[in-house]
Amino acid sequence: MECKLLGWPPDGPKLRLDHERFSYAGKFVMTNTGKAVARDDARERAPIVAAVAFNEDRTDPETLWLRYVTVARDRRGEGIGPRLLAFVRDRAVERGYDRLRIAVNNPFAYEACYRTGFAYTGETTGIAELILEYEREADRGAGSDDGANRRRNRERYQAGLDEFRDRNLSAEEDGFLESRRGSDAPERVDR
Repeated sequence: MECKLLGWPPDGPKLRLDHERFSYAGKFVMTNTGKAVARDDARERAPIVAAVAFNEDRTDPETLWLRYVTVARDRRGEGIGPRLLAFVRDRAVERGYDRLRIAVNNPFAYEACYRTGFAYTGETTGIAELILEYEREADRGAGSDDGANRRRNRERYQAGLDEFRDRNLSAEEDGFLESRRGSDAPERVDR
């Protein structure tokens, strides 16, 4: 899997994705967002298997919002989304962004973001998306086997899942949520 940064906001490239393979395909033609993609190999002509668009917060240029993450329908569940998010996360931190945020609208995206070091803030958007923010190792007490820290992380993770449990979801989403009931936050994936 090869990830590539195509551009930073506000000068991102147009990216044309097949609307039958990718959710949010129309959002990637905007040129005011940065973009990154994942391909099976480094060849420029290799098919894109995932993409993410991102932009700076309008009121805080130190904050980068990951806006749209999409994985080809036939490739979902392979861990491609978290790997691409980790790639963009690392580039954004190197570029100097103090905060990285993302809003998610389903439990699968929530889990993928957690695997990439994002954690539920307790906030939602006006359209009921849960807001997650990237936590650097030092900010989350990583490396510590402290039971209180582990409990806090589990409670925070479960609080977001509870937000989804209160919604009218598909049988697949309900089954996913039930399989995570009482569990710790997922292990972090680093590309």
